[in-house]
Amino acid sequence: MAAHPVDEKLPALKMATSGLQHVAAMYAGVVAPPLIVGAAVGLSATDLTFLTGACLFTAGLATFLQTLGIWKIGARLPFVNGVTFAGVAPMTAVVASTEDKSDALPIIFGAVIVAGFLGFLAAPFFSKAVRFFPPVVTGSVITLIGVSLLPVAFGWAQGPDPKAADYGSTTYLTLAGITLLIVLLLRRFARGFVKQIAVLLGLTVGTLVAIPFGVTDFGPVADADAVGFPTPFHFGAPQFQFAAILSLCVVMVVSMTESTADMLALGEIVERPADEPTIAAGLRADTLGSALSPLFNGFMCSAFAQNIGLVAMTRIRSRYVVATGGGFLVLMGLCPMAASLIAVVPRPVLGGAGIVLFGSVAASGIQTLVRAGLDRDNNVLIVAVSLAVGIIPITAPEFYHSFPGPAKIVLDSGISTGCVTAVVLNLLFNHLGKGREAHDVTPPMEAGEEIAAAH
Repeated sequence: MAAHPVDEKLPALKMATSGLQHVAAMYAGVVAPPLIVGAAVGLSATDLTFLTGACLFTAGLATFLQTLGIWKIGARLPFVNGVTFAGVAPMTAVVASTEDKSDALPIIFGAVIVAGFLGFLAAPFFSKAVRFFPPVVTGSVITLIGVSLLPVAFGWAQGPDPKAADYGSTTYLTLAGITLLIVLLLRRFARGFVKQIAVLLGLTVGTLVAIPFGVTDFGPVADADAVGFPTPFHFGAPQFQFAAILSLCVVMVVSMTESTADMLALGEIVERPADEPTIAAGLRADTLGSALSPLFNGFMCSAFAQNIGLVAMTRIRSRYVVATGGGFLVLMGLCPMAASLIAVVPRPVLGGAGIVLFGSVAASGIQTLVRAGLDRDNNVLIVAVSLAVGIIPITAPEFYHSFPGPAKIVLDSGISTGCVTAVVLNLLFNHLGKGREAHDVTPPMEAGEEIAAAH
């Protein structure tokens, strides 16, 4: 009997090229979190290259765990795993609240380890509790992730140093605009593989355009070794701080929710529906990969949704293709010179691409909200309040200034507070007391209706 397309092993050349395409589709997404967190910590170019390589290496290991699987670990679907965007805002909040920045990464790594192991234990139970995380909750949270990251892109677009005299100069903003334009043109007019790697091509062309302006530094590549290994606990032994652990545990819940939705979607695309045991096994792979990632200086791992779109577009459903992509990620992580290439890209160029990258995350959240049943005012209220609470740290950074330090780590993460708000409000409006049906609810009133009704 012929193997299911998910378990099919393709010819070596097709396996390699298709695997590289998956890497290209998610590469920018993997390197963005270490760039953001590393810049917040103030890492040198060498350490930033090391952190980027470590995240590529651990993403490859997590992808192996998810696609190939061991025991009851791994969904054994064509799933690419990498650093989740959901953790970026809470991690930068940890950095901001840590006086000695050299302690920031060890605190983050300790929190990821605890959150990962707790998530691993909760995986079989979480697969049964998915009903408490409907699209109205997940859509709100994913939207907040994108919105929370956009200020990072805007900061990059203005230059590398906020204290420099040329910060926000027309040169930097022009470079960001050119990069953004290149990505948009490629997404509009290119086809197939070129369209999929539009962000990567935009970064490359933007970097080349920036050379005459004197803002491209090739030093990190010249100083990088051809071969290296992400030394365990390179930035120090993990530290365990309760507030950071709590914040990253909330992120783990968000990540597990998003992964569950991705598994359900991918199962339909590859015609192998994800049942409860598959979801539990997939979540175990996500959480175990996350728990082990800090050993090699990596962050929390999760499924990459953009690669699901690639599977749907190419119709190549083999999990071994994605595992091959995981092998390329591991090799890139073992080659500091390859990892250092991203350090060459000027910040304004990264900013232009980041607008598309982070904006796409917010857009995917809005797509999820479209399926959330916003014709019910219960759901409108859930979205409205959770988004408002989640945006507070962005629009009013000093809002929680009078709270104690540990509380600020959690409260200053709009993703964490927005997620908790959405879950609680969803329980209140849609679960407790069975809720009211849509036809029993008055829809939100349009502006001016109340005045007209009074007359």
